[in-house]
Amino acid sequence: MTTRRTLRTLAICALAIAVAACQGIDDPGNGNGIGNGNGNGNGNGNGGGPNDLVPGRVVMLVDGFDQPVDLAAAGDGSGRLFVAQQGGTVRVVVDGALQDTPYLDLTGRTDSLGERGLFAIAFHPDFAENGRLFVHFTDEAANPPGHSVIAEVTVSPPDASTVDASTLALRDIITIEGPSAFHHGGQLAFGPDGYLYIAVGDRGDPIASQSLETLTGTILRLDVDVDVDVDPPYVVPSDNPFVDDPAALDEIWAYGLRNPWRISFDVPTGDLWISDVGEEDAEEINLQRADSPGGENYGWPVMEGEVCHEPPCDTEEFTLPTLTYAWSPDFGRSITGGYVYRGSTFGGLVGAYVFGDFITGRIFVAEHDDTDGWTMRTMFEPDAVPTASTQPNAFIVTFGRDEAGELFFADRAGGAVYGFAE
Repeated sequence: MTTRRTLRTLAICALAIAVAACQGIDDPGNGNGIGNGNGNGNGNGNGGGPNDLVPGRVVMLVDGFDQPVDLAAAGDGSGRLFVAQQGGTVRVVVDGALQDTPYLDLTGRTDSLGERGLFAIAFHPDFAENGRLFVHFTDEAANPPGHSVIAEVTVSPPDASTVDASTLALRDIITIEGPSAFHHGGQLAFGPDGYLYIAVGDRGDPIASQSLETLTGTILRLDVDVDVDVDPPYVVPSDNPFVDDPAALDEIWAYGLRNPWRISFDVPTGDLWISDVGEEDAEEINLQRADSPGGENYGWPVMEGEVCHEPPCDTEEFTLPTLTYAWSPDFGRSITGGYVYRGSTFGGLVGAYVFGDFITGRIFVAEHDDTDGWTMRTMFEPDAVPTASTQPNAFIVTFGRDEAGELFFADRAGGAVYGFAE
């Protein structure tokens, strides 16, 4: 059993041995075509924390990873941080130290060519009792290649330091067909309703994103709390938006997406944040309110952000993004979605959505007020991240949230995990 300690403590430890000077949040002004979208904010604002502190700098917490792609906490009180690697392994950090033995090894089933690989991991809300862990990866055995699988692993006991390879058994939940090397999406997230949400890219077929007869370009919503003998091992929730439509797949919750690279739920509100990578015009963020009945069409490929991509464009048919930023080689070219900050360290950041750009390594924050709705700005310039790679900046591939609500992110190129400090 590991020491019960959150990664917020790790950030404090890293801070103690780092340079003690504090800096303000960089805000060079946007000047890069930032748009406010439709401003459908939730009115939570940012603030209300125990202090008015905001992150002043980025600190490296642990390195030594090989192409990290996802960060997750188990929610079991252990304080462990789990890091999924594209090649098919999951590593674990305990008390700030990367453990030598992989927590989970799926390399025998993972095709990691190009953008394929292990995309995401998600712990069941009751993982501490049932040991259920869900993974999403491209299947090495698929013919033609490119199909991805969402599967379940049972960890016994739940606090085990590794998953015993000799007893490892994958229970395939659903397969996403599509022979493509890119645009897989891949994120897994349990919603406040207990259902599993799955982000799926268009697999290089943009027309499919406007079809309700394929699973690509969508967010799926499944009930995986079913009897072990059920085949397939999930049930479609009765309130999914298309269950009564014979021309639509019941699993679909929302559609019209290109490559939703990271989705997350804001725990207090239940709102769903969807970041979607654009093609050549705009990167976008879609905020789906907790009271949504689902069924949103986010517009791709007819719309790209707020830009008419394939005219004619009747915007009344689509749910337009909450925020966008224009594609720019220096400012941003590939959004990486993050989380709404709900930790206790930075009171001035509470309620704000923190995200980044994979290509430029820039870190953004989106904030809400009753006058302007949601607006975004740069929180950290690319050179604020002390990358361990030879690349000019960090490749921000994913964000993560620990059990205390503190946020972290990973650099795919440098193989490191970072946190925020004063």
